[in-house]
Amino acid sequence: MFALLAVLFLVVPIVELYVIVQVAQGFGILPTLALLVLVSVVGASLLRSQGLGVLRRVNEALAAGRMPGRELVDGVLVVIGGALMLTPGFVTDAVGLALLLPPTRALVRLALVRRWRHRITVVSSTGGVGDRWERHGPGHARRVDVEVVDVEVVEDGPGDEGGPVGWDGALPPGS
Repeated sequence: MFALLAVLFLVVPIVELYVIVQVAQGFGILPTLALLVLVSVVGASLLRSQGLGVLRRVNEALAAGRMPGRELVDGVLVVIGGALMLTPGFVTDAVGLALLLPPTRALVRLALVRRWRHRITVVSSTGGVGDRWERHGPGHARRVDVEVVDVEVVEDGPGDEGGPVGWDGALPPGS
């Protein structure tokens, strides 16, 4: 974990500065700065459009009654891609653009799912209120049957507090 943080906070900025200097030497300072600003504006626009598309697909999945797992992973990748596009630098812009474009984002999502599949537990229920699931380690869950008691509450008339049909309000013996 420390090595990853060292790369993120030390190596990436040094690489970004090197690339920016190389581009500035080739094209000039003003065109380089203009390109950095342009890429950030394009990144913000892509973040908005792709983010709204992912949000729409999440809502469609939920409306269809299925877990929006792929859509949620896409949402995280879009947010990371947008943050990278807004960060000044050509290397982070290239990675951010790859995360914002659907075809390359799908490849990244596939790689992430393969890498983390053994650590993910998906638990869902298509049954009724009485369904309950127990988790048994990564990737394993089993259904536990739970009894549901259905009680009908009826008000007989004014002053009646309501209660189960035939209930006189007395508690059973031993309660």
